[in-house]
Amino acid sequence: MDIRVLQYFLAVAREESITRAAETLRMTQPPLSRQLKDLEDELGKKLLIRGSKKVTLTEDGILLRKRAEEMIDLMEKTRAELAASDENITGEIYIGGGETDAISLFAQTAGKLQKKYPLIHYHIYSGDAEIVMEKLDKGLIDFGLLVGPVDVSKYDYMRLPICDIWGVLMRKDSPLAENEVVRAEDLWDKPLIISHQTYSASDIFAWLNMESHKLNIVMTYNLIYNAAHFVKTGFGYAITLDKLVNTTGDSELCFRPLFPTLEAGLCIVWKKYQIFSRASKEFLRLLKSEWEDGCAS
Repeated sequence: MDIRVLQYFLAVAREESITRAAETLRMTQPPLSRQLKDLEDELGKKLLIRGSKKVTLTEDGILLRKRAEEMIDLMEKTRAELAASDENITGEIYIGGGETDAISLFAQTAGKLQKKYPLIHYHIYSGDAEIVMEKLDKGLIDFGLLVGPVDVSKYDYMRLPICDIWGVLMRKDSPLAENEVVRAEDLWDKPLIISHQTYSASDIFAWLNMESHKLNIVMTYNLIYNAAHFVKTGFGYAITLDKLVNTTGDSELCFRPLFPTLEAGLCIVWKKYQIFSRASKEFLRLLKSEWEDGCAS
């Protein structure tokens, strides 16, 4: 497959029209249609459904769109690394991480590096451990920040000497807000909002001492910022990590830690035998020098 043809395909998927895609690509419609037909013939799959009003993707087309986006992202990342100056460290650093206050560690390291090498640019992707590891495995990010009990044996890694604390985000006028801590039995009859990653993890349910199907789980979330809006309406109690949502001042929300305390470990990971760009190599060197005390790798 030619990268150029994949870019044509993505343009059609984005515009939902061969005519509009041809205009954005500054080419005429017939050669674009021919390139797309040749791509379908090469793959032996129908990728596009050409309707009277718009073009839609088949299931195979949807899969190709995802893979094509990943390939082009990787190509652009590689091009930027190869174009980096030998005299001054430049380039792109790609970071993925879950929702955690520990992302500030990356921010501190990037801030220090930026003073010395201002031509380095950073790209941050948010997602749970599964999403971060998928991007890492495909070479789309350089470093991942993982939260909680995750198997990192296939990576090189650095455990951080700090942890996040699990607790409950709730309205300040909720009955449980009167307590300093939240115990498992306090949540057994409450409407719960939990993260997708938590739903597949065993530590939270072990702490709750209750099987998931016996709990009143009314919602799952990917980003606590969005879920917090549901908490504000009184929709439920969100089990989340500390320091992710502002609960100070005139906020309607408060956070109460779980008791007994439940901690979430933090780990920075990167691919084994990774060949880093000069920018990523310098970033990792500074990151290790900042946090090697108490860390294992």
